[in-house]
Amino acid sequence: MEHRLIIAIDGPAASGKSTTAQRLALRLGYVYLDTGAMYRACALQAQLSGVSLDDAEAVAAMLETIDIRIETSGATNVILLEGRDVSEDIRANAISKLSSDISALPAVRYRMVELQRRMGAQGGVILDGRDIGTFVFPDADIKFFLTASAEIRARRRWLELQKKGIEKEFDEILHELEERDRNDASRALAPLAVAEDAIVIDTGAMSVDEQVDTLHSLVLARQEGI
Repeated sequence: MEHRLIIAIDGPAASGKSTTAQRLALRLGYVYLDTGAMYRACALQAQLSGVSLDDAEAVAAMLETIDIRIETSGATNVILLEGRDVSEDIRANAISKLSSDISALPAVRYRMVELQRRMGAQGGVILDGRDIGTFVFPDADIKFFLTASAEIRARRRWLELQKKGIEKEFDEILHELEERDRNDASRALAPLAVAEDAIVIDTGAMSVDEQVDTLHSLVLARQEGI
């Protein structure tokens, strides 16, 4: 019987990890879990409820009752918050910034990680984020860390916004992305870092197809060695 792997894909914002993870999941017949979307949903709930991130008691109370679920169909994730589909709402720019701040709170981190471990425990799953291989699943069967220069990643984000008809200055996007990198790398709990046993891949000069092909080959080689 084929061993169903737990695959961790980490990296900074716009490094290509989410798109690659989704397509890789389709090829392998695995479930893709967008862990970043869980933090975004948590941030959206805080915004909708008027919860200040400086109010530890209010955040704790929110976490006790929050209902975040991910429904999966192949590589497609539908993010449900309190039973409502918020898959589009959580992609707003304001939520991106708030999710970075809220993910740095230990109480939030522990709650989301608890949910992620429960979802991925049986294997046959690909999770992407910033601390999957170092904190969420330190014993993952295979770990990848995707990276690219801040300028390349900012251009990717700029092009994404252009396609959506959203006008935003490149320099502003670059500044926000660099600030996000600093926040993610400097938080006290589970900061963005390369796991010692991770395979580092610079995606700067790679197309999405090339990224998926590269990871797919490495996963198949790992499966053969098990």
